[in-house]
Amino acid sequence: MSGSYSHVPSREHLELKESPRPAGAAAPQQPGQAEDDLLDMYRSRDDPDHFPDDPSNQYLNRSGSKFGASTAKTNKGRIVKIALLVGAIAAIGIAVALTLVFTVGKKKGGSSSADAASPSASVGPNGGIGSSGTSGKTGSLITLEDGSTFTYNNDFGGEWLADPKKPFDSGGKAQSWSPRVSEEWVWGEHVIHGVNLGGWLVTEPFIVPGLYEKYLTNDKNVQVVDEWTLSLAMGGKLAEEMENHYKTFITEKDFADIAAAGLNWVRIPIGFWAIETINDEPFLVGTAWTYFLKAIQWGRKYGIRIYLDLHALPGSQNAWNHSGKSGSVNFMHGVMGLANAQRTLTYLRILTQFVSQPQYKDVVQIVGIVNEILWATIGQEAVQSFYYAAYETMRKSSGTGAGNGPYIAIHEGFQGPAIWEGFLAGSDRVALDQHPYLAFMGDTESTPASSAQKPCDWAIATNQSQKVFGVTVGGEWSTAINNCGLWLNGMDAVDPPACAAWEDWSSWDQTVIDGLKQVALASMDALQNFFFWTWKIGNSTTHKTSTSPMWHYQLGLERGWIPKDPREASGHCASVLGSSQLFDGAHPATATGGVGAGTLDPVVAASHPFPPATISPSFSGTQLTLLPTYTPTGSLKTLPVPTFTTAPSVSVGTGWNNANDNELGYVPVAGCSYPDAWDAVSAALPAATCTGA
Repeated sequence: MSGSYSHVPSREHLELKESPRPAGAAAPQQPGQAEDDLLDMYRSRDDPDHFPDDPSNQYLNRSGSKFGASTAKTNKGRIVKIALLVGAIAAIGIAVALTLVFTVGKKKGGSSSADAASPSASVGPNGGIGSSGTSGKTGSLITLEDGSTFTYNNDFGGEWLADPKKPFDSGGKAQSWSPRVSEEWVWGEHVIHGVNLGGWLVTEPFIVPGLYEKYLTNDKNVQVVDEWTLSLAMGGKLAEEMENHYKTFITEKDFADIAAAGLNWVRIPIGFWAIETINDEPFLVGTAWTYFLKAIQWGRKYGIRIYLDLHALPGSQNAWNHSGKSGSVNFMHGVMGLANAQRTLTYLRILTQFVSQPQYKDVVQIVGIVNEILWATIGQEAVQSFYYAAYETMRKSSGTGAGNGPYIAIHEGFQGPAIWEGFLAGSDRVALDQHPYLAFMGDTESTPASSAQKPCDWAIATNQSQKVFGVTVGGEWSTAINNCGLWLNGMDAVDPPACAAWEDWSSWDQTVIDGLKQVALASMDALQNFFFWTWKIGNSTTHKTSTSPMWHYQLGLERGWIPKDPREASGHCASVLGSSQLFDGAHPATATGGVGAGTLDPVVAASHPFPPATISPSFSGTQLTLLPTYTPTGSLKTLPVPTFTTAPSVSVGTGWNNANDNELGYVPVAGCSYPDAWDAVSAALPAATCTGA
């Protein structure tokens, strides 16, 4: 997340001009009838009310009630008819009382699963089976893992579905216009309306201040500034405290609420310690993965797809607190830069193998290889070298072509999309992730009104990237027009007095709220496929409230600076700028797994060797060969799979999708004394025995 540092991105995306129009809500007024017609065509793709009489309209034409269907057809006599009619009426009464609908959509190329769903009061370890049935619409009752209940409210035609006996069934539908998780997500047609679950499986002080405030003074004499130091301060309470955080900060109800907010994707940051730690790394190992498994089941149940982002890498890829440890960059940079990158490649294999399994790939459809790599420090050559190595590693695990494993997301390094045109041309399903923020542009005088049109400047470059590079998403953005917020800039930063008004959201008047909503609408429209940072900000125990409100989607939804329906943003930039440049939905074929996917130009591939020719600062030639590296001789770790007590015989996979991907993992060379992997930018080179070639 780029909310916990104080820097200005290298390039601020200011070369962009106009907005595309993704599918969605009603078209704005346009000067020409031809453009009106085109906009209307886009609207019809996912507006269920546009053609209300269309028999294929899923929103208005479900498979219908199961009750009473045979009554009109039977010819067996009056008594039988009456009995059937009474039974039908009773059944309808029960259905109305429970406000449950047991019919579901059809899997692509398959049959309806409605008849297979059977009511059950069982609650599995991954939670959330409704005690009154296995599916439902708005008004239905959800029973959670702990036995508590809540009412599912979704005004957008959403439907939850979870059969405890069939945990990998077709799943729910976030809204009427979003495909069920078992159905194909069509890039260029369907639009991501998403949020990040920041601060959950990778903590950040400004997102979960209460968790950090508890340990500001501690008996370990540790200055708490990031998850590394927080873990040290927790000491023997680490497992208890972190699990309680995982359990309570994001819950199943959040997934239901996300769908109810008109959103259909979540981006989930995760740290490498979900897999393992080595040496003195203090993080809690493995527990975060347990909760990611829950997220997969909750995502399936409520129709929410997942972008899994490797947010914190060994050695730190950007030196900011959300990388696990703030301080210095030791990833593809410095003496331990290559070794940390090799270790990361093993972790990316493990994650890709898991989510490529048929049980999980319909929910987890994107994997991000690194969050916000610090291009300015690491350099273009080293960044792109690692990206190519990660691509090759992950596609060897998943296979190539549509349906074989996740999309691979690369962060644009705050360079803007244009510089990436042509990078890895012909690669299979590589997505570009941009993080444009108004907050860190160094403008302290902006108001919501003066900022309202600025995000529309991101649109033309986004359109161009969609056409030339391929799938392009806005993986992070916020309504923040400045960098005000408790610990937003790190725990050692002190907010200026001017920030007090921006942190006290309860005092905002309607002008401020309306202005921030205009910022939100412009950002959503310009980025097209977006993930707001972040879904929620926890309360400070000192201030008794959230002190970073412009980053808090849930609060903005409640108070009015976030639209109730994200489709309201469609066409916003065209309306304020007076013109529009539409993306026609046509990505390069290889970018979506089509013809030629995975066939890279050999010249292009050869231009990104791993290791690169140089590693900053000043390692090249013979000296580069002396850098410490790891050796690919370690046994491969597979991630745990979930268990389902209600379906003990169901196949949950092994954690490993491709048996042909059997090379060993990178591990330290036995007997080698490595420099500190987290503080080795200018360390002395170790003995030659530390090279694992």
